[in-house]
Amino acid sequence: MKVLVLGGGGREHALAWKIAQSPLVEEVHAAPGNPGIAQVATCHPKAGSKPEDYLALAKSLEIDLTVVGPEAPLVAGVVDVFSTAGLAIVGPTAAAAQLEGSKAFSKGFMDRAGIPTARFLVVDSQAAALSALDSFSYPVVLKADGLAAGKGVVIAQDRAEAEAAVRSILSGEIAGQAGGRIVIEEFLVGEEVSFIVLSDGKDFVAMEPSQDHKAIFDGDKGPNTGGMGAYCASGIITPEQAQQVIETVIQPTIRHMEAEGTPFTGFLYAGLMMTAAGPKVLEFNARLGDPETQVIMHRMDSDFVPALLASATGKLAGHTLQWKPEPSVCVVLAASGYPGAIRTGDEILGLENAETVFQAGTKIVDGKLVTAGGRVLAVTARGAKLRDAKDAAYRDGENIFFRDMQFRKDIGHKGLNRC
Repeated sequence: MKVLVLGGGGREHALAWKIAQSPLVEEVHAAPGNPGIAQVATCHPKAGSKPEDYLALAKSLEIDLTVVGPEAPLVAGVVDVFSTAGLAIVGPTAAAAQLEGSKAFSKGFMDRAGIPTARFLVVDSQAAALSALDSFSYPVVLKADGLAAGKGVVIAQDRAEAEAAVRSILSGEIAGQAGGRIVIEEFLVGEEVSFIVLSDGKDFVAMEPSQDHKAIFDGDKGPNTGGMGAYCASGIITPEQAQQVIETVIQPTIRHMEAEGTPFTGFLYAGLMMTAAGPKVLEFNARLGDPETQVIMHRMDSDFVPALLASATGKLAGHTLQWKPEPSVCVVLAASGYPGAIRTGDEILGLENAETVFQAGTKIVDGKLVTAGGRVLAVTARGAKLRDAKDAAYRDGENIFFRDMQFRKDIGHKGLNRC
């Protein structure tokens, strides 16, 4: 088989790395890819980024299966374009991808389907937002409606912060065009869990649970990022909690999406808050998470390609995935200034001293590997216990250097007592 991975970040590096291990795969290609992906795949950085560009590339390479990494191509309809052309692709249609593409759509869907989530209101003007705030206590959550690369969420601690967030989101300062509407939500108390399944529209297979760390600083302080690290371990939630998630969130979502004429295929990501009243959905994504993918792929013991192909062809029933028992941890090394204005072009040293590093914001300049984005590297390691995996990831991270790199020092800390 020839497999094409769309995207060029750490998530796509982990996907390409895992796919390249399959005995079913002869060639792995990536568009645009990155220097890390180029170690396991042929990259096509000039292929273009429109659905039609990806289709032309897939046809020219005689690709058998395409796997979509980021959300933007999904919302733009890449799956629709490939499906119309008769090419196998893993991901939801543009209509189904609205679960991620519009927070307002997603919350409305959850309301219709009876899926547990936070109480919310959708507003599209400053006056409406300020009025809506009167019905919420603090802290309160404000979300830009559209795609915002993980940075369109503000948790306001008081009225003054909430009003400032309303102005920043609607003005485009925080999330650009994604901030034309705001979803205001009650703040849920509990621990976050990323629960991801692969679906063919009717059946699904679940990934092992993982936990992302979104805030920039230790102790979940500071502004939200795309994710500063993650860990994947069986003990994040109990088997009983996992079954509750499946019964109250995953199955109703897949069933109702099909009933509404937009069957969901590909990766359904439920970002959950495990509250005292049970799991509640914070957000849906229409693709694998980043950096959750890095730890999920690192822990997966199965050949992933048969399940990916089954998802794309409607034949997922009966498929299972096997997992290594040891937890995996990844620590993101980020550029100076992230998640705000960043500096790029700093040389990266020491990668040869770390076992598994998935590259995200990197490029080659004059033969040297340099920083080229906010989240630069995801240093990933496994261990007998979560503490062992955590220690190994940080030990490998200490061997890597680029100017003013920043990282959280508490990735996985919440799970140490149970994993």
